[in-house]
Amino acid sequence: MKKSLLACSLLLCPVVFAATPHWEYSGEVGPAHWAKLTPEFGQCAGSNQSPVDLSGLVEAKLAPLVLHYQAGGNTVVNNGHTVQVGYAPGSTLQLDGTRFELKQFHFHAPSENLIEGKSYPLEGHLVHVSDKGEIAVVAVMFEAGKANPALAAAWGGLPAKVGEIQALKAPLSAEQLLPESRDYYRFSGSLTTPPCSEGVRWLVMKQPVEVSQAQVDVFKAVMHHPNNRPVQLLNGRVVLQ
Repeated sequence: MKKSLLACSLLLCPVVFAATPHWEYSGEVGPAHWAKLTPEFGQCAGSNQSPVDLSGLVEAKLAPLVLHYQAGGNTVVNNGHTVQVGYAPGSTLQLDGTRFELKQFHFHAPSENLIEGKSYPLEGHLVHVSDKGEIAVVAVMFEAGKANPALAAAWGGLPAKVGEIQALKAPLSAEQLLPESRDYYRFSGSLTTPPCSEGVRWLVMKQPVEVSQAQVDVFKAVMHHPNNRPVQLLNGRVVLQ
């Protein structure tokens, strides 16, 4: 049961995900109540939760990110909580001597993480999973500017209905979402959606990429509501840079 909940929190199995307790981003089933909805969501009240305000930064010699991405983005789904691009096997992140495979990427508006108190209009999460089920998320901030070509390809026809899946016209590489500079912040956190499983390696790119206001508006129109969890306390955690 725990494994299925984790996978569905990563939006990888829509059928099982739909069977988990209903949750939203506001009201009686909003973030403040997630931990009480079911025992499986208990970690949502944990002390190492995400997102966070990346502050009190500590200098460290972080190893360069080793990414091997293929053009594997092939489907787009609206699951009611976000818009997710499903990814074919074969794209990886090497981190801490472990191979993590890119499973999907999805978006939040406004951003979930803050960088020294600053919020961004959009944030992308590239979700990677190891053979042992360990999770690493590469987060990318989007700032107002020119239209983003990668998003234009991914959002060519965003599914308006919950559960609707559309095939992309051509395979998309997540590499196109990343900034030119690969410098990043690192901290230990959790999934930002139920079951809020902890032990997630967070790698937040320092350099934002551009997105047009029109593209953000299209995403918001499909979601109908903000889909960002409020920032959580660091509780003594260190943010490395």
